[in-house]
Amino acid sequence: MYQQMIFVNLAVNDVDSSKKFFTELGYTLNPQFSSDDCACVVISETIVAMMLSKKHYQQFTEKQIADSKTTSETLLCLSAESREKVDELVDKAVAAGATAGKTQDYGMMYGRAFDDLDGHTWEIMWMDPSEVQG
Repeated sequence: MYQQMIFVNLAVNDVDSSKKFFTELGYTLNPQFSSDDCACVVISETIVAMMLSKKHYQQFTEKQIADSKTTSETLLCLSAESREKVDELVDKAVAAGATAGKTQDYGMMYGRAFDDLDGHTWEIMWMDPSEVQG
């Protein structure tokens, strides 16, 4: 069965800092698609984040690039396998230089957020599998 993938492209101020930050969270870089202008961050088999220098990012759009520290251009949400994994990843992000965001606890759903080095908001969310119907 074909697994559709998502490639999230984000403009960053410093590609090398982004490479360091995301590898400190436990993600890997795909060197085939990484360069001085781009970090190809493999989040899972079907999720890839492309951290592009602003100069490189601008090649793909005629729009002005949002200042992600002051303007929200997107909210990125990743699932986690448990509440503990939510905390673990967000704590790693904060230790690596991220800014902690909101915590949301609805019992059957738990999440925390952080803003990465460039201000992009990442939400990490766990949902009780017994509450999720197929």
